Amino acid sequence: MERKSSPAPAPSWVPASGHALRHVGIHFDAVRIPGVLGEQVAYEIMQFTDFQAGPIVRSGIGERGMYFLLPPRSARAHRWPSGAQLMGCYGQNAAFVGVPALHGLTWPLDWRSLPTAEAPFVDAGLLHELVLEVTAREG
Repeated sequence: MERKSSPAPAPSWVPASGHALRHVGIHFDAVRIPGVLGEQVAYEIMQFTDFQAGPIVRSGIGERGMYFLLPPRSARAHRWPSGAQLMGCYGQNAAFVGVPALHGLTWPLDWRSLPTAEAPFVDAGLLHELVLEVTAREG
């Protein structure tokens, strides 16, 4: 008899329903990339990782964009180019990111890529490299 593995439990910072604000730098670091650039970077990292990129949240209101959720205290190790905004609790600027539930109604947020046991966060170095590549091509 073949055994099916049960899905990994959601990280503690993912709400059970709807969406919730989470403090950046505590549960994760975040890099926000707006508009078409954010879509392109998300596409590139999804392709590169065989659709195991880690958590990417898409915002559908205001200046639409992607929030790439990185391991805590990892984003500051890189110089992010124009178009990529480092978010965090560095210095006096506290930041919060909306995190949707894994299922159900979560508008205006949704997952472009889910956190998984294999990819609980987006790899900061890979994201940085891809952002540099995409911005150089678009430049």
